[in-house]
Amino acid sequence: MDSVRGMAEKVPPRRVRIDRRQVRALAHPLRTRLLGALRVKGPATATDLAGLLDTNTGATSYHLRQLAEVGLVVEEPGRGTGRQRWWRAAHDVTSWENTDFDDDPDARAAIEWIQAEQVRHFVEHAERWFAVRDQWSPQWRDAFGMSDVFMTIPAARLEALKTELWQILERYRVEADPEEPDAEQVQIFLTVLPLLLGRK
Repeated sequence: MDSVRGMAEKVPPRRVRIDRRQVRALAHPLRTRLLGALRVKGPATATDLAGLLDTNTGATSYHLRQLAEVGLVVEEPGRGTGRQRWWRAAHDVTSWENTDFDDDPDARAAIEWIQAEQVRHFVEHAERWFAVRDQWSPQWRDAFGMSDVFMTIPAARLEALKTELWQILERYRVEADPEEPDAEQVQIFLTVLPLLLGRK
């Protein structure tokens, strides 16, 4: 493996706790998809992203500029010629707390939209997987999957549990070797919800 590339892939992820301007900018279906594509695929031009996301270059360029204005994407230095601009995600991880924007109705509505979009994305992602899973080896079909667990726990303990789970996921991400035989990109969803059974 190229040592520079290997070192780059082992650095801690760049994180951002989004502010009011960023959350409002991100609450748009194409912008969330653009940011996600840049994080997964790496730097790209507006033309590349338009082809990947089945949209037009004009719309892609406009929404990339909107994301750049609030610091969620940046131009890739040293790439591009003339009018061709390369973009990359400014961060690897976006975070917020559900109560961050309780005093700002517009930002709160934007966060609620983003969370609903995450659920829609998960459903679409799962449906695409169900449609092609028979094409994957038994080893991978067993490795993938969904599960749940029920528990009765106070909020502070639940926060501690989430923190510990994220630490485990981050350790595996840092230790991952993309050049390892049979390695595949995977997406892991972590969701914690109240059990509303019997509640009105």
